[in-house]
Amino acid sequence: MPSGKLVLIIGPSGVGKSVILKALRDRHPEFIFPRSATTRPRRPGEGDDLYHFVSEDDFSQWLKDGKFLEFAQVHAGPRYGTLLSEIVPPIEKGYTVIREVDVQGFESIRVHPLFAKKEGRYPLLTIFILPESESQLIDHIRKRAPMSDEELARRLKSMRNELAVAPQTDVQIQNIEGGLEKTIAMVEGAIDRNG
Repeated sequence: MPSGKLVLIIGPSGVGKSVILKALRDRHPEFIFPRSATTRPRRPGEGDDLYHFVSEDDFSQWLKDGKFLEFAQVHAGPRYGTLLSEIVPPIEKGYTVIREVDVQGFESIRVHPLFAKKEGRYPLLTIFILPESESQLIDHIRKRAPMSDEELARRLKSMRNELAVAPQTDVQIQNIEGGLEKTIAMVEGAIDRNG
């Protein structure tokens, strides 16, 4: 088995994943944070540090060629995918690769032949970030942007579906309001312990 591993960070929107990932990036230059491939247009001033910007045709060809570990389409809009070439080589060199994924990505990766628990070739650690409470998460979602009652209801349904997946992950960490440093330390501890 290689000494590296893939760590998936999962959790509902508004739970603090992006802040946790930014802290991990800042504090752990030894970790690898792979880029996503996407068909969405490049935004003004956006470089190539977070995304491979590709055409719809190239994305479709890469799918046919089996270049993706997982992929998703967001609300019938742009497609996003995790390239195996961004994940496997660093693991084989002994690095810890950190990737934020949605529940769909988690479901795909944990059964992928390269990462499945018993027969997979590479170690996989899955960490679910839990909110302090549903009401806390609703507050965070509402503060991000104004939305209709229908949009809020849709997001709540999605959030509950995501939270139902938490018990299937290796580690669950609750992000308590005002306790971000402790949450980050717990994520770091889980990564250190498991590998």
